[in-house]
Amino acid sequence: MITLGIEGTAHTLGVGIADSDAGILANVLDMYRPPQGGLHPREAANHHADVVAPLVSKALEEAGLSPKDIDLISFSKGPGLGPCLRSAATAARALSCGLEVPIIGVNHCIAHIEIGRATTGCRDPALLYASGGNTQVIAFSNGRYRIFGETLDVGIGNMLDKLGRELGLGFYAGPTIEKLALEGDKLLDLPYSVKGMDVAFSGIMTAALVLYKKGHRLEDIAYSVQETCFAMLAEVTERAMAHVGKDEVLLGGGVAQNTRLREMIAEMAHERGAEMFCPDRRFCMDNGAMIAWLGNVMYQSGVRMDMADTVVEQRFRTDEVEVSWR
Repeated sequence: MITLGIEGTAHTLGVGIADSDAGILANVLDMYRPPQGGLHPREAANHHADVVAPLVSKALEEAGLSPKDIDLISFSKGPGLGPCLRSAATAARALSCGLEVPIIGVNHCIAHIEIGRATTGCRDPALLYASGGNTQVIAFSNGRYRIFGETLDVGIGNMLDKLGRELGLGFYAGPTIEKLALEGDKLLDLPYSVKGMDVAFSGIMTAALVLYKKGHRLEDIAYSVQETCFAMLAEVTERAMAHVGKDEVLLGGGVAQNTRLREMIAEMAHERGAEMFCPDRRFCMDNGAMIAWLGNVMYQSGVRMDMADTVVEQRFRTDEVEVSWR
């Protein structure tokens, strides 16, 4: 079965094609970059509407397929920004109707898990999902992917982007902060906000801005923010692994591309006799391939949807999905 997937939860419009036998055949994307300020959902949605048709054509060309070869359309149903989700869903419905093939809306967070399982060889991991809009620790238990810990305010990527904007580093500041942190050598005092199994980041950003106003080096601020936040994530991830008895940890989400986060989670896993897995960076960021792959897996497990079932859900919780394929 060949599935075309459309991702459109936030700043990225991605199109991927997955074959149940051959794996990922295509994975193309176009990221919206605001000319100034932060991400405006309506402007990002307009961007998605403009680029989706060329990306579908590009994905088909990359896979060496024609539209008639597609057996299923899948799309990111949520969670995400409403206008962006609706642009992707509208395109998916149009393709489904035009090609006369079934359609499935998938959970974006679970797509990160399943593409990780498919491409890294891990069996039953706890997932540290660290992205712009989400930060969760997820594991499979009793027929669903359960959330064992999450952010109480903003996602780790969102916090890094907001901090970078306030520090004059531009938008999508995570990679810039990572580079600055390599030059930092002083661990500054920041709030360590772990609340049981949950974490909070907004207070860390506020404290970091205060340190900047006091004259501390950007490099030391970036270093301290990363060390503090990633230590928090390592702590709650390890606690979740112990709670559910997992000996594998999988990283997912855009922030999982950060080398220092990978190092800290790998060290934690090694110390407890576990193994860490991380997909190729193409599959850490938001991408259409993971949407296509999960749609394929769900359909083959017997999941079916009518058009009436394809309404997007901005707050689509990971644990709302019955995992029929495991």
